[in-house]
Amino acid sequence: MAIFYYKAVKEENNEKKIVNGKIKASTAREARQEIKNLGFIPINVYEETKSGAKKEETPKNDHIPKLRSLTTTEKINFTSTFKLLMQSGVPVIESLVFLENEADSPKLREAAGVIKAQILAGNTYSETIARYPDIFGHVYIGLTKAGEDSGEMEKTLTRLVELLKKQDEIKGRVVGALIYPVFVICLAIAALMIMLMFVFPAFKDLFTNLGDKLPIYTKICLQLGEFLKAYWIIIPIGIISIVGGCYYALKNETTKNKIDELLLKIPIIKDLLIAANLSNFFAVMQVAFDAGIPVIDSLYLGNITITNSILNKELKKASRKIQTGQRLSVALKNIVLIPKMMVFLISIGEQSGRLGEMLTQSVIYIDEKLDKVIDTITKMIEPIMLIMIGSMVLFLALSLYLPIFKSYEM
Repeated sequence: MAIFYYKAVKEENNEKKIVNGKIKASTAREARQEIKNLGFIPINVYEETKSGAKKEETPKNDHIPKLRSLTTTEKINFTSTFKLLMQSGVPVIESLVFLENEADSPKLREAAGVIKAQILAGNTYSETIARYPDIFGHVYIGLTKAGEDSGEMEKTLTRLVELLKKQDEIKGRVVGALIYPVFVICLAIAALMIMLMFVFPAFKDLFTNLGDKLPIYTKICLQLGEFLKAYWIIIPIGIISIVGGCYYALKNETTKNKIDELLLKIPIIKDLLIAANLSNFFAVMQVAFDAGIPVIDSLYLGNITITNSILNKELKKASRKIQTGQRLSVALKNIVLIPKMMVFLISIGEQSGRLGEMLTQSVIYIDEKLDKVIDTITKMIEPIMLIMIGSMVLFLALSLYLPIFKSYEM
């Protein structure tokens, strides 16, 4: 057995740290698997030479230039342009020089320049981007490494572009389904605040003359309006507190687990979360498997995209079962959150030797399910929003106009 040195990412309390170490293994692939078993995400793995020194796999310069984060659209543009240049026979360095000089985004020009410099220092393309897991993501890095190892970099870049576009599309569909109700609710709250703080106080003198005959809901609106006007600072503090509380809750592992568990108990929200997560998961797994990455590693890359902690844990259990020799379909069968149809398709693929094709069919199946869920949510939201807004308008109208009508009667 050989000694392999590694650099990996360690996740602790939702924070990522770079760790270095060494491990004994027969091959680099086995070493990577052992590192994953330790709970780390491998970035670089390199074998010790006979002289005892490490085979250099990182830049000679220990300084890692910082890169600004890239949006999904920028990564799509970068990867698609890089792919097009490579398909045209342009060498890697010349392709990066073109991107460094001609890319529309300053961040893309900066990224191309940094990657070019590190490749000129003796590193491969995949080794270079592996130093920026927070920017490119472990899925992107893993697929790029597989493309380099197999000599099919152009095909891998094509798959990456398709995958990034698909993930961006899924995100857009989910956000699009949720942004409308959020916008309407925020607008309704803003209108309510304006009514309470500025409209109701204008009628205060008129309402005071009615004395005890003033309806209770009008009294509540008047008092609430006066309170908000006197202590308006509470509003921005409240907004900041809510946003900060949500951010902390999502960063805290225990709280996030409870929130994820609760969300999976709400029928329509559960369907949306599961469909969106599985759509990403199987899309990544299908692309990774087609790129020649083994099932266990494809499952690992797919699991990185899962945002729901409950589903993430279930898929990690499935990964451990596959390591003991179970087939993928058997390992996924016990996960109740995965549709039986998808498990059946994977089982057929394993038996017929067409797993890649069946993974593609699974992606199509879950995408159709996601479309149906989003369509259902969209249809449900409109009447619910109408009822909410109508109820608020009715309450404010009664609170404002009933006392006015009573004053005319007097």
